[in-house]
Amino acid sequence: MNLFARISTFEPLVKTLALIASVLVSVALPMAEAAASDTELAPFSVNFEVNFRGMNAGTASLELTRDNGGTWRYVSRNTARGLFRLAFPGEIRQTSVFSIIDSEVRPLRYNADDGTDSKERDIQLQFDWSAGRVRGLAENARVDLPIERGLQDGMSVQIALLRALARGESPSGFQLIDKDEIKEYVYSAEKPVRLKTAIGELDTVVWSSHRPDSNRLTRVWYAPTLGYMPVQAERRKGDKLEWSMRLKNYRR
Repeated sequence: MNLFARISTFEPLVKTLALIASVLVSVALPMAEAAASDTELAPFSVNFEVNFRGMNAGTASLELTRDNGGTWRYVSRNTARGLFRLAFPGEIRQTSVFSIIDSEVRPLRYNADDGTDSKERDIQLQFDWSAGRVRGLAENARVDLPIERGLQDGMSVQIALLRALARGESPSGFQLIDKDEIKEYVYSAEKPVRLKTAIGELDTVVWSSHRPDSNRLTRVWYAPTLGYMPVQAERRKGDKLEWSMRLKNYRR
């Protein structure tokens, strides 16, 4: 098999690396049992190793910072490694700017860049809560959709989940915008696990999410002692493992 044929077999990694940020965005709450308010968010960064179909495919990093005017910014940077880098040389990046109003996470802007010079796969969305519309471009398709209460983008949804966990709630699902569609995702708690990680053994709570009637399931291990920071994740299609991620290090 020639090099280009081999690279073509890794095309799902494009979506995989872009999806990782959506799955593993976290909020570094100072303590697990605190009540939810925007003052509990604290800047942080976290790094993961990415494994794709049994191969070390690259790294993923997440960083939370506070913007001026009371808004927050999440940036995800995903970088391919080795042979994968020949197909995906650029940094795959997602950014979500959000605010917290009446204890609700409200996305304001969402951008996604697939790391190539082409803009065909890029996404730029603006959330106008006063007008009740989300508008922009998603892979060259015009977006103009109604906003319903609780609507999230692919990154802010995890912030909403983790704030719910900190309040002792068990959310059953979220609505989020995926390109030019609004989709429902089902969330459910699984059996807690004591997990070996790069920073030692941690007690974790495990949550899975999936689309209704889909056989693809994403599973994430969250550590309550680290403010429900995610320390491991995987994506399965039926019984087949598509990708996994493990914590390398983190900083608050």
